[in-house]
Amino acid sequence: MSSVEPGGAVDEKHEHEVAVPRSYEVRTYGCQMNVHDSERLSGLLEDAGYVRAPEGADGDADVVVFNTCAVRENADNKLYGNLGRLAPMKTKRPGMQIAVGGCLAQKDRDTIVKRAPWVDVVFGTHNIGKLPVLLERARIQEEAQVEIAESLEAFPSTLPTRRESAYAAWVSISVGCNNTCTFCIVPALRGKEEDRRPGDILAEVEALVAEGVSEITLLGQNVNAYGSDLGDREAFSKLLRACGTIEGLERVRFTSPHPRDFTDDVIAAMAETPNVMPQLHMPMQSGSDPILKAMRRSYRQERFLGIIEKVRAAIPHAAISTDIIVGFPGETEEDFQQTMHAVREARFANAFTFQYSKRPGTPAADMDGQIPKDVVQDRYMRLVALQEEISWEENKKQVGRTLEVMVAEGEGRKDGATHRLSGRAPDNRLVHFTKPEAEVRPGDVVTVDITYAAPHHLLAEGPTLTVRRTRAGDAWEKRNAAPAQPAGVMLGIPKRGVPAPLPTVASGCSVPASS
Repeated sequence: MSSVEPGGAVDEKHEHEVAVPRSYEVRTYGCQMNVHDSERLSGLLEDAGYVRAPEGADGDADVVVFNTCAVRENADNKLYGNLGRLAPMKTKRPGMQIAVGGCLAQKDRDTIVKRAPWVDVVFGTHNIGKLPVLLERARIQEEAQVEIAESLEAFPSTLPTRRESAYAAWVSISVGCNNTCTFCIVPALRGKEEDRRPGDILAEVEALVAEGVSEITLLGQNVNAYGSDLGDREAFSKLLRACGTIEGLERVRFTSPHPRDFTDDVIAAMAETPNVMPQLHMPMQSGSDPILKAMRRSYRQERFLGIIEKVRAAIPHAAISTDIIVGFPGETEEDFQQTMHAVREARFANAFTFQYSKRPGTPAADMDGQIPKDVVQDRYMRLVALQEEISWEENKKQVGRTLEVMVAEGEGRKDGATHRLSGRAPDNRLVHFTKPEAEVRPGDVVTVDITYAAPHHLLAEGPTLTVRRTRAGDAWEKRNAAPAQPAGVMLGIPKRGVPAPLPTVASGCSVPASS
C-alpha cells in the first residue's frame, strides 16, 4: 500500500515513482482583507506541498479554493453558479477537491454542502490555517469537512504566506470590528477587533524590508481604531511613527480608517513621518446627517469635513478618496443633495460609489423606505458625473509637477501599445510615463514631469528625468529570474498582486470600505 504527503499524488500503477505535486487555484472575492487572506491560503498550500496551477487554469486544478465575500446581495448566487460549473469538471478529474472559505462560508456553514454536495471543505474566517488538514481529512474520510471556528485560532500574519508582489505588501495590524453599521455584516463574520502587538507588526515589516519590499499597507477592518484592544488610544499614530524609523521602507499606506477614530495625533503622525504617504482613503458613506444616523455612523457631515480640512492644512498635497452609498433606505432627495454638497466641499481625488443593495443579515435589509431602483440609479449617475468632474479638476492641478513614481507591474493595460510604463505617485495617483532607455523594473523609482491629466490617471509624456534602481527592483528581478513555476493565484478583486490603488474594490470588507 502506498503513502504520500497531502500535496502529492501517486499513480497506482507506478507506486515506486516520485509523487506528483497536486496543483491548486485560489479564487478571491471581496476586499483587501480577503486578498491578504488568499496570500495566506496560498502560502499554507505551498507549505503543504501543493503547487500553483497556471494562470487562467479556470478550475483545471487538483484543489480549487473559493475565498468568499458575503456583503453583496447576490454573493451566494455567484458562488453557487461557479460551484455548479465545477461539478462536471470534478466528475471527470478523480481526486479533485473543492473548498469554500471566507465570509460567506462563515455565514452559511452547512448550507453550502447541502446546496453543493460536491464541495469537500468549508472553513471560516477564523480558521484559515486549517485548510490543508481539512483537505487531507476529507480525502481520507471521503466526506465533506465543515469546520467553522467562532473565534480567531491564529492571527493570520503568523501563517505561511505566498505574497503576490516582490516590492509591496499588506501587513495586517488587526482583525475584526467593534462597530455596528446597519449596512454591514462584517462584525458578525469576523468578530470583535483583535489587535496585534506593535512589536510583532514591526518585526514583520522589518522582515519584509529585508526581503526587498519597499512599500507596505497597514491593513485593518477599522485600521485607525488600532489600540482599542491594547488600551492605548494613540497606538496607531505611534505605529505610523515607528514605521518611519525602519531603514529601507520608502512608502507606508493604510486602509481603511473610520472618521470616528481619526484623531489629531494621527494627522500629525502622517504629516511628520516622511515615508507615510500623502494619501488618505476615508469612507464618508453619506453626507446626510439623518442617513448617517440610520447607518449608525458615529459622526456627522460637519465632523467629516472638519477632518478633511485638518488633513489638507497639515498635508497640502494629500489625495483624499472615499466610499459613498447612494439610495440607503429612507434617503430623500434632500438627503442626497447633502451628499452632493459634501462631495463638492471635500473635493475628493476619487470616490468609490455604490448603489445600495440589501446585504442579507444586516439591519438595513429590513428597514422601511427601500428606494426604487430607478431612483437609486438616477442619483448614482448624478453623483458619478459630479465626482468625475471634480476628479479631473483635481488631477489637472498635478500638471507641471515633478513626481517620484514607483514603477508598478501590470497597472497599465495599454503600456505595450503606447510604449509606456506605469506606476504610483506618492499620493497613489496612477501615472503613465514614457519608457526610458535605461532598464526599469517594478519596484524601481523614476522622476517625471506631469504633462497631462485625465480623470483617473496622469501622463508624463516627456523624457524620464531620473531612474533610481532599488532593492525592491532587485527583489522583483530575483523572483522573476527563478526557475519557471506555475504563475498567478486567481485573485478576483483586485487582480494585481501589489496592494492596489486603495481601494480598488469595495473595501474594508464591508462593501463599502470601513464599517
